[in-house]
Amino acid sequence: QVQLMESGGGSVQAGGSLTISCAVSGSPWGNDCMGWFRQAPGKEREGVAVIYTGDGSTWYADSVKGRFTISREKQDTVYLQMNNLAPEDTAMYYCAADHRRRDCWYINDYWGQGTQVTVSS
Repeated sequence: QVQLMESGGGSVQAGGSLTISCAVSGSPWGNDCMGWFRQAPGKEREGVAVIYTGDGSTWYADSVKGRFTISREKQDTVYLQMNNLAPEDTAMYYCAADHRRRDCWYINDYWGQGTQVTVSS
């Protein structure tokens, strides 16, 4: 059974930084898509950043380009380094993973429980 374990959320002031991580367990994992999505209260879930673990290709939402960086360690752990955080980044951040090897924005197979990120002004 595939499980995604997120860690690293918390509270920070605007302009600060946080790094959240996600590890996959329970199944051999490699050359797959992983990523981060977020959902703020009263809003729909949106994609933040995704990565193809096979070659490290990354894609970002326009709202986080230049501030957030997604990276991988081996092929079963991903990180999201978030810099220059703003109050509008406040949300529950979910890790997701999928055995697809393209179109990583369409990850849907496995989801973590979420980690809260709160940015105060």
